[in-house]
Amino acid sequence: MSTDSTTPDTVVLIHGLWTTPRSWEHWVPYYEARGLRVVTPTYPGFEPEVEGLRADPSPIATVTVPDTVAHLEKLITQLDRPPIIMGHSFGGTLTQLLLDRGHGAVGVVIDSAPPEGIRVSPPSQIKSLYPILNNPKKRHQAVGFTPEQFHYAFTNTLSRDDSDEVYERYHIPAPGSWVWSYGLLANLKPGHQETWVDFGNNGRAPLLFIGGSEDHIMPPSVNKSNVGHWDKSSALTEYYEFEGRDHFTCGAPGWEQVADHALAWATEHARPPVG
Repeated sequence: MSTDSTTPDTVVLIHGLWTTPRSWEHWVPYYEARGLRVVTPTYPGFEPEVEGLRADPSPIATVTVPDTVAHLEKLITQLDRPPIIMGHSFGGTLTQLLLDRGHGAVGVVIDSAPPEGIRVSPPSQIKSLYPILNNPKKRHQAVGFTPEQFHYAFTNTLSRDDSDEVYERYHIPAPGSWVWSYGLLANLKPGHQETWVDFGNNGRAPLLFIGGSEDHIMPPSVNKSNVGHWDKSSALTEYYEFEGRDHFTCGAPGWEQVADHALAWATEHARPPVG
């Protein structure tokens, strides 16, 4: 890595819902071997290991997006220089929020959940999220998937046996309120919601969207709509799609190709902070 004081020397990897920082366990040594410092923050309340959170998911139910963004902002502003920020799934939403607020030298979002204003909801996404949205009571609970539901939503390109191993290793419940408020209801409420970003922000860092052609829960059409909204900004925004990859693209066989593409693009397009 370059020793230039404006070149990012840190990658911040932000996990998505239904997982913890453990989901990046392959990426950490992979990027460290390239001379980078790698930080994998968790959401407030998600600090216990997967097994502990499955045994007692109650802290997850009350986690809020503003508290999570504030937690991430505090961590990022304590770094020596603006980092590369990468986020998977809802971590992609958080990455967009962070870049919109002026953080990071560059961002990469992988199978990103959308911020407010993205109205595309393809059938596979509705089917994936139905187990969370099928009962209003789940809005106030920490809610997970069954192994069968997880296989459809996350790991549909894997065999069921391989999917079940992934489920046991990584799956935890998630705040039902996040799915309800920022998925089902975000575009129905008046005014700006907690996942609103300024799509006309010309000063934000460059941003790459990575999608997977076989992703059920965040299909390419959702990512492409999100990318299109950023056309209002002159800041660099690009989209790249991997054929044959599902939502578990950061851990499924061939994840190295995703990690390589993300880092190569981020390294090429990282810029010194504006102002």
